[in-house]
Amino acid sequence: MVMDGNAGAPLPGRASTPALCCRQRRTAMGGYELVRSDDAAATTPDLEFGGSTSSKAVPLPPPPRPPSPAARQRLVSLDVFRGITVLLMIIVDDVGGFLPALNHSPWDGVTVGDFVMPFFLFIVGVSLTLAYKRVPDKLEPTKKAVLRALKLFCLGLVLQGGFVHGVRSLTFGVDITKIRLMGTLQRIAIAYLVSASCEIWLKGDDDVNYGLDVLKRYRYQLFVGFLLSIMYTVLLYGIYVPDWQYQITGPGSTQMSLFVKCGVRGGTGPGCNAVGMVDRAILGIDHLYRRPVYTRTKECSIYSPECGPLPTDAPSWCQAPFDPEALLSSVMAIVTCLIALQFGHVIIHFEKHKERIINWLIPSFSMLAVAFSMDFIGMRMNKPLYTISYTLATAGASGLLFTGIYTLVDMYGFRKPTISMEWLGKHALMIYVLVACNILPMFIHGFYWKEPKNNLLKFIGIRA
Repeated sequence: MVMDGNAGAPLPGRASTPALCCRQRRTAMGGYELVRSDDAAATTPDLEFGGSTSSKAVPLPPPPRPPSPAARQRLVSLDVFRGITVLLMIIVDDVGGFLPALNHSPWDGVTVGDFVMPFFLFIVGVSLTLAYKRVPDKLEPTKKAVLRALKLFCLGLVLQGGFVHGVRSLTFGVDITKIRLMGTLQRIAIAYLVSASCEIWLKGDDDVNYGLDVLKRYRYQLFVGFLLSIMYTVLLYGIYVPDWQYQITGPGSTQMSLFVKCGVRGGTGPGCNAVGMVDRAILGIDHLYRRPVYTRTKECSIYSPECGPLPTDAPSWCQAPFDPEALLSSVMAIVTCLIALQFGHVIIHFEKHKERIINWLIPSFSMLAVAFSMDFIGMRMNKPLYTISYTLATAGASGLLFTGIYTLVDMYGFRKPTISMEWLGKHALMIYVLVACNILPMFIHGFYWKEPKNNLLKFIGIRA
């Protein structure tokens, strides 16, 4: 009997029969292996493929070939895509204040800066399909996914929770009663955990020959994404938002109470929406982001779309905290990851470049068409609320950009022009911690000549 060394069971198509004789042969390593006797090899039937016990010889299938180097190589386009996203994030943070087109949209609408978060989530989703392509034991990878998500969430708490006070203040520490609980890494951690669980546990066993077969095989994942989208949309446009109030510190450290009048159902304005209401009820208003994007709207800034003094008739919600990475809107961040999983499945089930590109372009253009249609009928694209139209638009754009990068880098081999982006992509988390969260500038700020203002930041054009 020919044995599979991993499973210890007969290989398919090589069933054991009385005509198949074996004998033991001692190996040089001191073990034994089973070898076919010469007089039985020629009369081995293939029962699985309709063979019989006649004397007609049936050739055995050749042993499987090891994967080619092309099949084993890293998906470079994904690293390049991640590197481009990291660079875009740095540009938005440093230049967005001077170029409104690069900065985040104050509320409705989409700018270049609003694609950074969906790009990261899309990359996470595609990476998960490659990481969990074969999962013989589902419990072990699930435990590892939970641990990774917890690490990422805790790192986000340290970096964005208020522990690091900023470039101009070399102080550390945060009041636990006012720590910001949500943030970029926290949202990615939540989306990662849910999407990884779906990829590990919700897989079908259907054969994949065409693009629609991918949808059929992973229909349970798509059902989860569809259910989350419907649930979030119903909550966003259906919840009644009552009046509410909050306190701020006024001149002379006096506490001022501001009243926000809402009393609307399905409101999507900055001060009256279900996303902010859920955060205030669950997290508490003291744990939300204190410099929301809507402070740059016309209602809240005389220099809109840039930050500026409040107009004399500014509404009361202009100074209220609001978290752009909110709990409720993170539901749609999960949907972005689930969409990206399907793009990763195309890589797994289709080997030819043309098949992959076609199966990426069709859903990408379809999502963009649906997104603009929704925006036209009033379901505006909005990053702070992470609306369904925003989700589909950014997922479609992510698919198109990834397809273009894949075509240039992995299909045509343009590696040299993108080598710097590839390096950024391979060290994305380190760069995010050092640069985007001001850790590196703060470290440089701590070394100066005679006076704190005479530091390296001064010489590279950043004021202390």
